Amino acid sequence: MKIFSGIQPTGKMHIGNYLGAIKQWVEFQQTDDCMFCVVDLHALTIPQNPNALRKAVAEKVIELLSVGVDPAKSILFVQSHVKEHTELAWMLSTLTSMGELERMTQYKEKARKNKANQNAGLLTYPVLMAADILLYQTEGVPVGKDQGQHLEITRDIAKRFNARFGKTFVEPKTLFPKAGAKVLSLKDPKKKMSKSDDPESYIALFDEPEAIRKKIMSAVTDTGKEIRYNPERKPGISNLLLIYSLMNGKSIAELERQFKTKGYAALKKSLAEILIETLEPFRRKQKELQSRELYIQEILKQGAKKASSLAEITMKEVRKRMGLLGNE
Repeated sequence: MKIFSGIQPTGKMHIGNYLGAIKQWVEFQQTDDCMFCVVDLHALTIPQNPNALRKAVAEKVIELLSVGVDPAKSILFVQSHVKEHTELAWMLSTLTSMGELERMTQYKEKARKNKANQNAGLLTYPVLMAADILLYQTEGVPVGKDQGQHLEITRDIAKRFNARFGKTFVEPKTLFPKAGAKVLSLKDPKKKMSKSDDPESYIALFDEPEAIRKKIMSAVTDTGKEIRYNPERKPGISNLLLIYSLMNGKSIAELERQFKTKGYAALKKSLAEILIETLEPFRRKQKELQSRELYIQEILKQGAKKASSLAEITMKEVRKRMGLLGNE
């Protein structure tokens, strides 16, 4: 299967990102034809300091390599290094109605939160995302639950193009993880873990051991003492059980039995140690890669070269079908 997925360069990667999407990337590259992208153009929908953005892109590449994305098995590149992304986005925008874009949940939420920055990019974000995916004849896109609506509009755009101009694009499937697609905040276990919230509300993949212990031990739990998975009545303890299960492979039922008579503090202490042990190889690899700038540059150069060659095959067909004069 041809797999494509992307991640914005801004913010620290946390366990919600990892369990909800990135862990799938690492697994898919063992058996599928994978392309992974740092989507720096998407990040421009909010004001960015240019120097900070360049640094953030490089850091995000290092993070992806540190958690197991392998450039020998996958194509890893930066979105802006492949010009066909924006070319196809413009073409697809002519097939996408304003009404469709205005109905997008993420657009409405971001526009409400950023009333002083309601730029056109926020509105057309889903079209660029569709271009990212369709450009490579992608068959499957591993994403978290919050991106499901974007995949729906991507399929709609592909269908519309194919109906008007002839079969050109694959209609990609949305690949949700079996579990962990929605890891919740440690401070407010009724909402999704987010890197834009207070750092105490999430575990960053490269947090130091003491920071992990502190965050887990202060995580919000629930009234009572029973350790039982019940997201409706016990969202805090249920979130911790889910994280524990996903990080070490034990079923939630096993964990309920293990901690039945031990209390919340024992569960938290054990979970903190599991997280520290599991994330230690990531921290070690990150520190190694931070001193290998030329190696990172070469990975991105080769990734962009491979991605561009694939993108141009699609764009030649798209230009021809839409009636643009060839210049070969």
